[in-house]
Amino acid sequence: MTDIPSVVSPAVGLVPPAVLWLAGLVGSRWAAARPAAVARLNTAAAWTAFAAALGIAAAFALQPPVAWTAFSLPLPGNVGAFSLSVYLNAVTLVMLLLVSFVGVIVSRYARTYLDREPGQGRFHLWLMWTLASILTLIVSGNLLLFALAWMATSLCLHQLLTFYRERPAAMLAAHKKFVASRIGDAALLLAVLLIGSHLHTLELSEVYARLAAPLQPLPLGLQAAALLVVASAALKSAQFPLHGWLIQVMEAPTPVSALLHAGIVNAGAFLVLRMSPLMSQSGLALWVLALIGLVTLALASLVMLTQTSIKVSLAWSTTAQMGFMLLECGLGLYSLAMLHLVAHSLYKAHAFLASGSGVDGFRAPVVRYAGGSGGGAQMVALLALAAAVSVGLAVAFGLDWRQEPALIAAAAIVSVASAQLMLQTTAVLGAAQWLRAVGLAAAVCTAYYALHAAFDALLRGSVVPLQPGAAAAQVWLVPLVVGVFLLLLAAQRFIATSASALRQRLWVHLYNGLYIDVAITRLLQRAWPSPTLQTPSPVSTGA
Repeated sequence: MTDIPSVVSPAVGLVPPAVLWLAGLVGSRWAAARPAAVARLNTAAAWTAFAAALGIAAAFALQPPVAWTAFSLPLPGNVGAFSLSVYLNAVTLVMLLLVSFVGVIVSRYARTYLDREPGQGRFHLWLMWTLASILTLIVSGNLLLFALAWMATSLCLHQLLTFYRERPAAMLAAHKKFVASRIGDAALLLAVLLIGSHLHTLELSEVYARLAAPLQPLPLGLQAAALLVVASAALKSAQFPLHGWLIQVMEAPTPVSALLHAGIVNAGAFLVLRMSPLMSQSGLALWVLALIGLVTLALASLVMLTQTSIKVSLAWSTTAQMGFMLLECGLGLYSLAMLHLVAHSLYKAHAFLASGSGVDGFRAPVVRYAGGSGGGAQMVALLALAAAVSVGLAVAFGLDWRQEPALIAAAAIVSVASAQLMLQTTAVLGAAQWLRAVGLAAAVCTAYYALHAAFDALLRGSVVPLQPGAAAAQVWLVPLVVGVFLLLLAAQRFIATSASALRQRLWVHLYNGLYIDVAITRLLQRAWPSPTLQTPSPVSTGA
């Protein structure tokens, strides 16, 4: 039987981004003059890209990674060559399907949301280019092409974030995002040059091959490259302490928020997954990545509890989820990070696009979770029960902690989440319903471990597991992660149930994000002041 990849060229990976790039060539003047036509063109191009992604996934699913190069331009200094190339593996296919699907939903929603809005045509033009940049990033088989698409994604998104140019808050948030992105771009470019100078290639397929055998010890230049990848990923995913811009870009139209939170901030985790052959050999880089993610999720998960705006609460939720995702990457749990990325993108796109309906839901009379009154004894008992359920199911699914110590942290995190679920269930339904709460927690744990197993099988051969040198560092990281999550459970319980003066003071400080972004904004305004733009919102000039 003829092998499918011999019939279908990997070059088809260029089709989804090419469709959107070509559609965007209509130009700003034409878009400004015919906004409705551009909106229809955007939706049609997004559907075409999604259909192409489905075809590519069907052709290359369950196949070994493949690469294809159109042309190659050698670069000076023996760092490799710049090429227009495609690299298709399981990570590529999952991300291609995910982003193209979200692109369809956001494009169709924006067509109605911005109907007859001044600047509608220009918005859809930049939306096409933003989607094209993300899809180019996903299919890139050359590291320099990857870095250029990484920068293009940010620059195109900037035009969407500044759609309402008359809003000072929107312009300031976009400027903060712009500065963080430029630092991240510089870090990624330097990482690419360091990788090229040591491996003498920029082709992903060749990088994977040359890093297949562990380098003992990892050269200092590649250690530095891994740390620069961490910096770039953290900046792209709005990690502590430069996380404030993600909260404040809520001034942009809702479709932009959905695309940003469901697709673009996930690029940080995608970068780490893409560079797993390098990251899995650098224990120091994974340590730094895990600590950044852990601090971010701890802060954001507490601040989120105090927010009163739905979109702001969702933004803090995204910050916490990105921290969690990078923590999983730092622990070497790449399949869990990929599962998290897909689930979060789909959930967050729906949450933002349905945020208006969410307001109506809050107005309706519903049973509220009041936190219960069982006290610390009930929390400890349910936590022990949740741990027994989680560990038992983990053993049933064959998880081996001896080979992957980080799975202990994963089981502990699932236990904490299950305990929270049981606390809320018993608080709403009554303590007599504890058996129902245990059943619900067991169902959630079963789904979690089953999906973990599925993604682990899917990504096998597309990501490189931790090498022995890097895995040794996990012995010290796992207890820290478990301890932080237990403290978070206690802190969230305290915030939800306490009536003390300390809780009230803590609530105020958390509501303001512990004033971290205030200090960062003041520092930024001194170092790189935001431009004073008082121009009107984009109109038919197409400027």
